[in-house]
Amino acid sequence: MATDIDATTLVAERADKAREASHVMANLPREAKDAALRDIASAIDAARAEILEANQADMKAGEENGTSKAMLDRTKLDDARIDGLMAALEELANQADPVGEVTDGRQLPNGMRLRQVRVPLGVVGVIYEARPNVTVDIAGIAIRSGNAVLLRGGSAAAHTNKVLVRVIQEVLEKKGLPVAAVQSVDDGGRPAANAMMEAVGKIDILIPRGGRNLIQSVVNNAKVPVIQTGEGNVHIFLDASAPTEQSTEIVLNAKTQRPSVCNAVETLLIHADALEGTGKTVLSALVAAGVTLHGDERVAEAVDAEVVPAQEEDFTDEYLDLDIAVKIVDSLDEALAHIERYSTGHTDAIITESVTSQQAFLKNVNSAVVVVNASTRFTDGGEFGLGAEVGISTQKMHARGPMGAVALTSWKWILEGDYNVRS
Repeated sequence: MATDIDATTLVAERADKAREASHVMANLPREAKDAALRDIASAIDAARAEILEANQADMKAGEENGTSKAMLDRTKLDDARIDGLMAALEELANQADPVGEVTDGRQLPNGMRLRQVRVPLGVVGVIYEARPNVTVDIAGIAIRSGNAVLLRGGSAAAHTNKVLVRVIQEVLEKKGLPVAAVQSVDDGGRPAANAMMEAVGKIDILIPRGGRNLIQSVVNNAKVPVIQTGEGNVHIFLDASAPTEQSTEIVLNAKTQRPSVCNAVETLLIHADALEGTGKTVLSALVAAGVTLHGDERVAEAVDAEVVPAQEEDFTDEYLDLDIAVKIVDSLDEALAHIERYSTGHTDAIITESVTSQQAFLKNVNSAVVVVNASTRFTDGGEFGLGAEVGISTQKMHARGPMGAVALTSWKWILEGDYNVRS
């Protein structure tokens, strides 16, 4: 494994190459970026067997090392997921190019002309664990938005990521584009992640994508500006008027369709007036689906199944598994207070037939995504029509919620005058 000094040098050298590449990528015409994205999709399809073989090696290593089910699910690729990566690249190729978009403009009273124009961020660093899909998503979004990226994907998907980065770089080389536009620093080991966090002036923005420990490590230690993403302590509130059949379908989808991801529901809040009807039906359906309930005596009395006594951490942590925290609340205000205290600002939802409750929820819940009468699983770049996503930002800066190509741009002001001087 590389030493700290080796990793620091490695990151600095590759970041310098990425900087040079970013200048080329920022000035590419749309047609060149579209063609590159489509050719990468085709190359991934052609390398499908090799990618799946590498992924099997990662999965086997993970199983032997006792990796959690959630992490294994995030690591896994199959034909359907590869098809999804290709579809995301095609959708990115079909999107409008954000670079050069004029977002504001006016003529000033002194006759000078002012425009605000979208520009790429430059060099984007991404630190993530498992998730080989992120390798393709980030590379595609970076190309669409005219950036260069440095990727630190971790050991869980090392074999898969190595193949994917090579396939992407081969396409870039064939297209006459800078190979350094998409680079991995995985060969620098964990010290490379630390070096990325300290690469001030080399990396323009750093994005962590993974579990709480990884995200907090980057947020707390990085000297490079960070966009915080991912951690999803997601809530669904069953209002007093929540309909039984629809509520059951939504909650089951949000919890069981893919429990290992950040938009899966982790806490279910049930209005006391809905407990006897809708609440009991939803809880029974969760139990029948193999979900373990964590709650208090009121929850235990409502369902004919074992309920694990809820502790404070049940309301603060992501399960990323077939577990759910349940709390009975006596009012909408109590539900709002609970969400205010425990939500990570990712996604929170209400199921209701009351316009008054809906409007109060939308007004008072300030998460990146607030959902009415639908599954929280829709919080996703692909579902939002972004093609792919860099991650889901839980902060309140320029990028919030699912981040697509626009989130990897900033802007510059262009001021044109006629030899004006300020008096």
